[in-house]
Amino acid sequence: MDWLTRHRGVISCFPRSVKLVHPSGQEVEFEPVQSIDVHQLHSLVIKTLEEIPVVCEYPNVFPDDIPGLPPDRAVEFAIDLVPGTAPIAKAPYRMSEKEYDELKKQLDDLLEKGFIRRSVSPWGAPVLFVKKKDGTLRLCVDYRELNAVTIKNKYPLPRIDDLLDQLKGAKYFSKIDLRSGYHQMKIREEDIPKIAFVTRYGHHEFTVVSSGLTNAPAYFMNMMNLIFMEELDRFVVVFTDDILIYSKTREEHEKQLRDVLEKLRKNQLYGKFSKCEFWLEKVALLGHVFTAGGVSVDPKKIEAVSNWKTPRNVTEIRSFLGLAKYYRRFIENFSKIAKPMTELLKDKVSFEWNDKREKSFQCLKDKLTTTLVLTLPDLQKDFVVYCDASR
Repeated sequence: MDWLTRHRGVISCFPRSVKLVHPSGQEVEFEPVQSIDVHQLHSLVIKTLEEIPVVCEYPNVFPDDIPGLPPDRAVEFAIDLVPGTAPIAKAPYRMSEKEYDELKKQLDDLLEKGFIRRSVSPWGAPVLFVKKKDGTLRLCVDYRELNAVTIKNKYPLPRIDDLLDQLKGAKYFSKIDLRSGYHQMKIREEDIPKIAFVTRYGHHEFTVVSSGLTNAPAYFMNMMNLIFMEELDRFVVVFTDDILIYSKTREEHEKQLRDVLEKLRKNQLYGKFSKCEFWLEKVALLGHVFTAGGVSVDPKKIEAVSNWKTPRNVTEIRSFLGLAKYYRRFIENFSKIAKPMTELLKDKVSFEWNDKREKSFQCLKDKLTTTLVLTLPDLQKDFVVYCDASR
């Protein structure tokens, strides 16, 4: 409190801000960049790797950066094009001077790591920056033109419902987020020129997988499934670069967490320690929160739904229903409630918002923001079906 007094600190609870006054008279105000819900509060207590049971035995799985190019793996990223496709090259996008400074830094870093190299490819896609949650800039390549002529890989991504149903009875969880996951996968040598990109500073091409490529999730999912095939459906859930270990007892979790870390080390896959969570009794995954008692909607998603404005066109209806359908298992009679809005998605139906559709919209919002915890079924037990035999 003496420190706050000395700097004439003012804490405002409603806007969640702190104002301090420097001895020179200059005022500085701090505001949060994102809200944190209750089940994430444990992450505020920062633990070092050395303090976490089992994890402390595997410091080389959580380096500060990826140590060089990935090894050869069973799955190698390939880009097969529609027959007759000619190389596509676009002019670089304009950037601000601040973005150019950041671009040069990131290019130098990628060159030093060997993740990109100089190129003379006839292909060339422009780049742009996307701001991350922490305010830093992520370099993205606009591969839309390349994706349009790429033959799509049909390797299936896991169904969310199937993943969720595996967690019945689990009481302990650990979640591992791979560090720059796509950069841990090589590209077939003959396909490297196809992902070349152009900037003010020249022509480069990635030697590892870059985000934005249409088949990246499918190839990466294939690789991860092959690596963790023995653990899947037993105590591991994998969704692209997220790995969830779930166990019924602490003893099981200790062994299973060690098995996963051993496999990561053996396959030279690396996690980002700051984004990993271990030994949890409540875990957020894919927009849901899991505990031993069941599954509920992630509070961050509830906040997004509660702030959703009334749709003004078909695009906004489709966006809202896309989110609502993701959580339809929490809403009894979902199809019946949503029907007034889904009618507007049909061909040749003009957009007309009326009281019936407003009621449907508000009803879905209410049910999504007041969802209960669903108990997951025990798939090891028998199921009894009661049905109506009448016509």
